Amino acid sequence: MTLTDFIINDITPVSEKELIGNVQLIFSQTTYSHVPISRDNVYVGSLPENDTHCYDSKATISDYNHGYEHFFVRYETNWLDVLEAFAQHGCNLMPVLDQKNTYLGYYELEDVMNFFNSTPFIQEPGSVVIIEKGVQDYSFSEITQIVESNEGKIWGMFISKLQQDVAQISIKIGRSNFNDILAAFRRYSYNVVSSHQEDTFIRDLQERSQYLEKYLNI
Repeated sequence: MTLTDFIINDITPVSEKELIGNVQLIFSQTTYSHVPISRDNVYVGSLPENDTHCYDSKATISDYNHGYEHFFVRYETNWLDVLEAFAQHGCNLMPVLDQKNTYLGYYELEDVMNFFNSTPFIQEPGSVVIIEKGVQDYSFSEITQIVESNEGKIWGMFISKLQQDVAQISIKIGRSNFNDILAAFRRYSYNVVSSHQEDTFIRDLQERSQYLEKYLNI
């Protein structure tokens, strides 16, 4: 199954010649954040629910064309870029256009999230490791080499946070000698942010700390 199998066609863009009340009615009957609008059968943008409820229901939609939000994805857009588009525009409905700008339907956010949940990153057994290093210092090729040289398998990897020139990388790793991978990251000066039961390094530090505390209390 591909992402395009989730394109829905039950809502066509509303002509901007119609009344605002028609859009308000759609919002009252659905949980959509936006409704797509057309001009001469061409998609021109979407009206957001929050703003539309404040408009005059007897006015035509085109009277409020300043309120159109101009977002969409292409039929060929990959699912990660589709998910990013949802996040950027704070919507749960994403219009889909072809290369000729013909409206094909829309994606629902829930369907895209379900598609993500079906990927090996979520489905395959393993652990998510979160590491961090300076933006200029980390390397995906180096991270891959560390994992694979310790007989690990990467199911997915992405930058999950950027802050003050430090990159935080989340990695889904198939089970192997997990503690060796964590130790290798530390040897390459990566900070392991996530906590893991298999992490003997942390356990050793805790035991040494407890021993030192007992010694100082003697």
